[in-house]
Amino acid sequence: MTTPPQQPQPPSSGWGDGPRSGHAHQHGRRPEYGHPPAHGGGHGGHGGHGGHGHGGHGGHGGHGHGGHGHAHGPATPVSRHLRKVVASVLIPFAAAVVTGLVLLWPGGTPGGQEDGRSGVGFDRPTYDARVTAVRTVDCADVNARPSGGIGQQPESGAGGAGAGGDQACRLATVEVTSGPGTGRTFPHVITPDATRTLSAGQDVVVAYAENAPRDLQYAVIDVDRDLPMALLAAIFAVVVVLVGRLRGMLALVGLGVSFAVLTLFILPAILQGSNPLLVAVVGGSAIMLATLYLCHGLSARTSVAALGTLVSLLLIGVLGSLFIGWAELTGNTDDQTGLVHGLYPDIKIQGLLLAGVLIGSLGVLDDVTVTQTSAVWELRDADPSAGWRQLYGAAMRIGRDHIASVVNTLVLAYAGAALPLLLLFSIAESSVATVAGSELVAEEIVRTLIGSIGLVASVPVTTLLAALVVSADRRPGTAPGTAEVPGAPVPAGAAPGATVTSRRGRRRKKR
Repeated sequence: MTTPPQQPQPPSSGWGDGPRSGHAHQHGRRPEYGHPPAHGGGHGGHGGHGGHGHGGHGGHGGHGHGGHGHAHGPATPVSRHLRKVVASVLIPFAAAVVTGLVLLWPGGTPGGQEDGRSGVGFDRPTYDARVTAVRTVDCADVNARPSGGIGQQPESGAGGAGAGGDQACRLATVEVTSGPGTGRTFPHVITPDATRTLSAGQDVVVAYAENAPRDLQYAVIDVDRDLPMALLAAIFAVVVVLVGRLRGMLALVGLGVSFAVLTLFILPAILQGSNPLLVAVVGGSAIMLATLYLCHGLSARTSVAALGTLVSLLLIGVLGSLFIGWAELTGNTDDQTGLVHGLYPDIKIQGLLLAGVLIGSLGVLDDVTVTQTSAVWELRDADPSAGWRQLYGAAMRIGRDHIASVVNTLVLAYAGAALPLLLLFSIAESSVATVAGSELVAEEIVRTLIGSIGLVASVPVTTLLAALVVSADRRPGTAPGTAEVPGAPVPAGAAPGATVTSRRGRRRKKR
């Protein structure tokens, strides 16, 4: 059995998405583009874009052995006509997002009370301070009384139950290190049941009340954790850049864009009285477009991922509006939402709940849609003759594995956030039906299930869009039923850009 010599394959290039470059090595015969591969023993190699790939198809009636390939660069460029079709959908959508940003952009954070205070308590001036000394004292001597746990009775002692008895408290001396009272010291009592303890030399944050008596003007409200937070953020950035390199740097920029949209548009617009759902849709769409194109480039592949994310977000919005209203969830289930509603009665708390579902699901949706779109493009490059049904089926097998690994992502995330609440229900020994039917838990269940439905639905939706788009891409000169061979040499006398259909790979008769 003889094997014809391999033809050199220079990298292909196309306009619009940039050139592809890479290298691949392979042994044996490979299946020919333009002909369906026959079932034969062996495996061929095909390198993914920017990755490392194994596998492929065996030769026609022979035995092929493929190695591994590497390719670096963007996806295979698509035709001008297909780019126009994708742009005809995305450009109006992007224009609508920009229009929504302009119309809903807040004029500024609404003012608080007449004295300039919002009533939340976070607007008190805070300064840095340091604990200079800590000593043990009798709680009765400092007029402190431990609160005690559930079912516990205060111990009686020389000072009586009201005075705290003989229990030992800790008295910290705190020195203000910034602000107008720099150098002033004040005492801070730590009771035995306090969850936070202080030690000498520890940095803390103190609040200042100008109108309070002098001895009560300063109070410790928190510890200074700037250093560990900054160090953790630096480690995160370094790891992302080391692993992701340029993509990692762009991802960090995209994270900054997301934070800017959230703090400069979404939150102030909601405080201004705009519809929270509308603000979340516009702001989330702006975050999606900015981060996707910034991290993955301006290409048809990214555009299809954006379309898949948009469809899934619309599905989440529809399901959220339906079931949040049907279940009569008010969204006013904790002190924070109650305080927001009390300070700003015009804010629709129910809409705020739905807005949180949309924004919380956006990050996971981006991951799923980009993965599925890339899978379809790579499968198309591996077998250019495959139709959209074949591509869809192969990519869905990948998507099902993805679903199996991320189906618990939102469930565990919300369960972790609601863990203290679940502990309270466990202590109360309530039935599962009672717990699930309470608004506190029902809100988290509805939030989780709606986000999960949108996440799972994004897999077939995005895969179908990508398969249809990549299969409909017919470059000029490509006849139906044939496929262009990436990197194939152009025969003498052929016009530049003409499609070449290889006819090698026919079964040879034994001699």
